This record gives sequence, C-alpha cells and structure tokens, in this order.
Amino acid sequence: MLNNQQTKYIGIDYGKKRTGISISDYNKSISFPYMTVKTINLLKCLNDLTKKEKIEKIIIGKPFKLNNQMHALENDIVNLIKSIKNSFPEITIHRVEERFTSKISLKILNQLETRKKIRMDKKVIDKISASLILESYLNKIIK
Repeated sequence: MLNNQQTKYIGIDYGKKRTGISISDYNKSISFPYMTVKTINLLKCLNDLTKKEKIEKIIIGKPFKLNNQMHALENDIVNLIKSIKNSFPEITIHRVEERFTSKISLKILNQLETRKKIRMDKKVIDKISASLILESYLNKIIK
C-alpha cells in the first residue's frame, strides 16, 4: 500500500451528460480543476486516472435542492458509487454537499475570464464545480 504522501484525492461533480473532475496535490491541501468527461466514459476515465495519479479518495458531491430535498440525480450517484466500490475497492469514497457549486463556478469564471465563449463553456463550469467539491472536503479535514 502507498503511503499517504504518495497519493491524491479527486473530486467529482456528477451530471447526466458530463462529469467534472478535480484533483488534489500530494499534500491534499489544494484542489485543481482537472477535466470534464462524458458521464458514459466516467468509469474508464477513473480507471486511467487512479493508475496514473495514485488516487486514495474520491469525493463526490451530494446534490440538494433549495428546499433541502435530495436532487433526482442522487439515485444515479448512488449507482455510480456502487460501481466505483466494485471497480476500486481500495479507494475510499466521501460525500460533500454541492449546493450552489455551479453558480459559484460561473461567478468565478465571470470574474476571471473576459471571453464569453469560455465563461459559458459548461465543461469548464463542471470541472471548477468538481474543484469546489474537493476543496470543501479538504477544508474540513485540514481544520
């Protein structure tokens, strides 16, 4: 087994069509937007990523609506988690609330990027949202 200093965490912002992925540094203190993949290709991508980056934990967003009810995507996410556990039993999975991550991502893009084409690219928003999910988890464990 790898020691904790040789591994990274990834964050996942799950969507029906696209899924955003973020990755931590080896110190597990910073989250970086990494990529966006078609959800249908997510498990293959995770397989490649876990080998290449030595992933120890996967942090997956937990989607709540404004009224505190679970979003309909939760059923798909639960099925994804089962698939991940079957494919990667050595990887720990954690969940964090992801409410407003897409809105926060869009706000960040609006502040940083002046080209409308990039600001409105949902792929960019998805991977920034995944980074916010992972960052939320990292902030909890650092405290």
